[in-house]
Amino acid sequence: TSRTSLAATPSFAGTYWNRTHPGRAEVNGRLANQDARILAGARDGQLTPGQAYRLHREERSIRGEERAMAARNGGHLTRPEQRRINRRENRVSRQIYRERR
Repeated sequence: TSRTSLAATPSFAGTYWNRTHPGRAEVNGRLANQDARILAGARDGQLTPGQAYRLHREERSIRGEERAMAARNGGHLTRPEQRRINRRENRVSRQIYRERR
């Protein structure tokens, strides 16, 4: 039993590290922030339900791409992948700004 718990510890630590890798943490922090902006816009009437749906769908697409990239690279993002994700997030951020006016 003690061997099993010792064997589980490194994989848990690896999983925790993968989720908290600086590149992934930045991407996921931005996604959470933009999700909150979309929800606030929908709540205060600045975004229609259709606009909020489209923006959330794009956010889910970015999150899926981030997870797929991380899965290919042992749980982290390379610099070019992080730049690609950031460009997509920038586009969505500008779209949220334009549509909430």
